[in-house]
Amino acid sequence: MLQKPPYRPVGRVNYRRCAFAPTNRAYNKVRDSIRALLTYNVCLILFANEANPRYRLVLAANRDELYSRPTAPAAYWEEAPNVIAGKDLESGGTWLGVTRSGRVAAVTNFRGPGKAWENAPSRGNLVRGFLMSSEPPDVFVDKLRTRAWNYNGFNLLVGSDQELWWYSNRYDEQPHRIVPGIHGLSNHLLDTPWPKVERGKRALERLIVGEKEITAEQVFPILEDRSPAADEELPDTGVGQELERVLSAPFISTQYYGTRSSTVLLIEHTGSVTFVERSFNPRDESQKEVRYEFRIEP
Repeated sequence: MLQKPPYRPVGRVNYRRCAFAPTNRAYNKVRDSIRALLTYNVCLILFANEANPRYRLVLAANRDELYSRPTAPAAYWEEAPNVIAGKDLESGGTWLGVTRSGRVAAVTNFRGPGKAWENAPSRGNLVRGFLMSSEPPDVFVDKLRTRAWNYNGFNLLVGSDQELWWYSNRYDEQPHRIVPGIHGLSNHLLDTPWPKVERGKRALERLIVGEKEITAEQVFPILEDRSPAADEELPDTGVGQELERVLSAPFISTQYYGTRSSTVLLIEHTGSVTFVERSFNPRDESQKEVRYEFRIEP
């Protein structure tokens, strides 16, 4: 039986009206928007798994976060020289990373009606734990299931040079080995047809046709799309239509919150790996790029 989280819920939310216990409506609207961003970090992961004759994995991801949250760009970790990943300097975890042995992991938060626990363990440490582990992906996620409800909602991708798995603690069934094809993951279950997910999957599918070389520079425009979805296409995840519209763009930009980094990961069947991350500074609209290229080591 899964352990239920013993943590204190953050606020009391009326998801139908998208408001906390009613006082002043304007105040509630602002407070709800800020609380929603704090609770539901938005991310987008698009990936082609075993869907191209040259590339085993083509992955494109945006990490969205409060601008004030301290973050380090992707680099080899001092404590784990085999790991390349950014780092959340507040919790010590990461959102996406790869190792020189070909292990890959990424996480998104799950957005939907329900409670969030402010003292729950960091979901970024799930990625850190897998990258620093030697357990096969299926074994790792199977063990995770026994303590998954200690965490706020998440989607976890973990893979080796042989296989890729997905698991969510907001999904009642067993972890899934991902089949070959084009997939997308935002803040609901795998391949939930949210507009940004569907738009991104179509763009990625067009890009990977044939045996031609794919470069990170060709993939980044998919992640740079700032156009929101039409109102009639917006999902209803309990944060209100105005915020749903803001969060529906693949690349998010607001005054306090938005896309902090974009990452492209290319793994060829030959074992060649290219990892490129662009991080963004919203204060001066500058960006920094880091690039790592290596061959998977046994």
